[in-house]
Amino acid sequence: MDQFKSFLQNIAPITDTEFEEAQIYFKELKLKKGDCFIEQGKVCKHIAFIKKGTLKTFYNNDKSSETTSCFCVENNFTTSYKSFILQTPSAQTIQAIEETELLVIDFESLQKLYAKSIPWQNIGRAFTEREYLVMEQYASTLNNETAKEKYLRLLKEQPTIIQKAAIKDIASYLGVTTRTLSRIRQEIIK
Repeated sequence: MDQFKSFLQNIAPITDTEFEEAQIYFKELKLKKGDCFIEQGKVCKHIAFIKKGTLKTFYNNDKSSETTSCFCVENNFTTSYKSFILQTPSAQTIQAIEETELLVIDFESLQKLYAKSIPWQNIGRAFTEREYLVMEQYASTLNNETAKEKYLRLLKEQPTIIQKAAIKDIASYLGVTTRTLSRIRQEIIK
């Protein structure tokens, strides 16, 4: 829990008492490689803090192939946001790409926490703002950078993804074919 508390302190101030009172709402969840946190078409009931491990977010398009939209790493939250907030079926799947340990809180418990604690409301707001900025940056990157620039950004900002994720998932995330990604990697090595 110290790891989680430190993460929260970086988002918004929270006292020891406020943190301790909230612990009853969080449960530990372990996922094996390949296990899903949420599956496309199901309602996402939880938001999770990633204590250890890595997950990928993807959706299946009309051709039944996966399109990776996000990688979620340690010391971050993950959920299918639209599904979680609106309690509607998820358009995406979130799957562990390695052994993963999570702290999860369900929707109702989070609402209770927000209702009784201004610091937790502040954490929720600050976290939402951060997520929006990440999504805006991703959209900008997708539209304005070359495939090589996208790969170099990923290498700089999330180097563990390069080591942990499958080549096909990285290529999909970058919006390129595996062949193009292999060529880019060879160019960088030279």
